[in-house]
Amino acid sequence: MVTLFTANIYTNFTNITVITNIMSIRYLIGALILLSFTSLYTINEKEVKRIITTLSSDEMGGRSLGSEGIKKAANFISNEFESIGLATLENEKSYFQNFYIESKSIDVQEVTINGEALPQSSYFFKLSSSSISWMEENKPELIFINSNDNFQHKAGDALSSKTDVLVIVAQSQQPMFSRYQPYFARPSMGFGENTEEDVNIGFLLLDTDTVESLRIEAKTSIEKKQLTNVAGVIEGKRKNEIVLYSGHYDHLGVKANAAGDSIYNGANDDASGITAVIELARYFKSKGKPERTLVFAAFTAEEVGGYGSKYFSKQMNPDEIVAMFNIEMIGKESKEGLNSAWMTGWDKSNLGEILQENLGKVDFKFFEDPYPKQNLFYRSDNATLARLGVPAHSISTTQIDIDKDYHQLSDEVETLDIANITNTIKAIAVGSQGIVDGTQTPTRVDPDAVQD
Repeated sequence: MVTLFTANIYTNFTNITVITNIMSIRYLIGALILLSFTSLYTINEKEVKRIITTLSSDEMGGRSLGSEGIKKAANFISNEFESIGLATLENEKSYFQNFYIESKSIDVQEVTINGEALPQSSYFFKLSSSSISWMEENKPELIFINSNDNFQHKAGDALSSKTDVLVIVAQSQQPMFSRYQPYFARPSMGFGENTEEDVNIGFLLLDTDTVESLRIEAKTSIEKKQLTNVAGVIEGKRKNEIVLYSGHYDHLGVKANAAGDSIYNGANDDASGITAVIELARYFKSKGKPERTLVFAAFTAEEVGGYGSKYFSKQMNPDEIVAMFNIEMIGKESKEGLNSAWMTGWDKSNLGEILQENLGKVDFKFFEDPYPKQNLFYRSDNATLARLGVPAHSISTTQIDIDKDYHQLSDEVETLDIANITNTIKAIAVGSQGIVDGTQTPTRVDPDAVQD
């Protein structure tokens, strides 16, 4: 297998020694002058580090919805698109694709169990009703997650319940409890349609095997909010055949009541993916007018339900989208080692096979998602378009089953492998080239085979 990325797709001039053996100095000088005018952009570590460091800096404040930090991030991405020379989406006057959703916040007024008032750090709720008032006489079904239980399985059972549920979580399960809590502590989002079952669920971190008395009071409030995707276009010769590269730029914001560092910087999740989107845009723009139209999208609200990609998908004709490369958490070495990345939903189209085929002898490997039980195909922004038949997949490198920084305050740029990120972006560029050129078309996803 050849050394990684010595092909001249990555360098303007890769092996002068070989060329000088077959060309005169005069022709060599002419070739160098010609190459200086073509100026094919090289995806490089310096730019990758600059972009990812900026997006994951404390100045961005964790990029939570509605924050000043996420506005700064959107402006930064927009400025990058402008510097590259991308066009805007059709019917948009800027790179910003604005839309509105309803934000539902939960105000918990009291949580008292067996006479003990619990602090805010020891509970979270998911409410469909406008309010709840639980006491002994109307207490919901109780589910206990004990020390030896599988937290994810039992929490999943509770969250899919058709009736009100109160989940009592043992203190020893605090690490997993803390992973779930930020999701539910933030306002939930929606487009205004009430499609949920009228079910209310609470999680309490408490060492007890009985609930003799309780009093829980909580209510919801709804606010309309503007959110923003950031998207740019390189128009191709085939305007109605689109190749989409995407990631999400929102993250978890700031942790309340944290001692010391309180910012969820989200360097891997997903500043790494947005870095890839920007670098791919710069690279493909340098190649001139492509055969197919290329769209580069930075979605918002992925962390709270994928509302950015859902809105974006409603504005597009899915039949015109030939492929979607959603790039999610490419900051670390994969299970297969360096210079490799996995793709979700490998069996749902032949996109992965095309990627690997196009790499040829390049020392990089795309492989099947090694975490099928985690349903990652359905947990990122590719899922909406996949349900509409688009070969839409997410590419990642992170060992999600053991990564200690996932959704933690420790997800900082210093934990990432910049060289490996750079090589992964290059591999996506090479792997997708045949699709961009119009010589390859991946098979469509069968919507009937995709979960709702």
